[in-house]
Amino acid sequence: MKIKELTVMAVFAALYVALCFAFAPISYVGIQFRIAEILLLLPFYNKKYCIPVILGTFIANMFSPIGIVDVIFGTAATILVCLIIMLLKDKNFISFAAALINGIIIGLELYFVFGEPLLLSMGTVAVGEFVVVQMGVVAFAGIERVNPKFTNMLKNIGERTE
Repeated sequence: MKIKELTVMAVFAALYVALCFAFAPISYVGIQFRIAEILLLLPFYNKKYCIPVILGTFIANMFSPIGIVDVIFGTAATILVCLIIMLLKDKNFISFAAALINGIIIGLELYFVFGEPLLLSMGTVAVGEFVVVQMGVVAFAGIERVNPKFTNMLKNIGERTE
């Protein structure tokens, strides 16, 4: 792995963690709008971005009120979403996949760890996830329209683009 590529991935992993901390009250537990999940769009452009998104999730979840359960299962949810993104290559489906997987897994976490109502937990996490990731889809599409080189930059991680 090139130094520049490694640096770019480290920056995105750190950005994920920083966004979780900056928006901590809405990044963890019940009604979740984890703004950092916008970065789930990155693997759509290049599968290498799965690494910083997964690593960022792992690190951010170490500070979750749910504890080690969130480190393990929350990170597993992100891994599943990244796999689906790589397999389907449909940007419009990312919001649904992320909402479904995180709604189920994180909803179950909240149910088993805190005794939260299962369906309500699944629903609130899924809605929050869908909203945030869909905001990312819209934002990325807007950036692509304004700056067509944006897509090439994301696809060519660590490479120089002119």
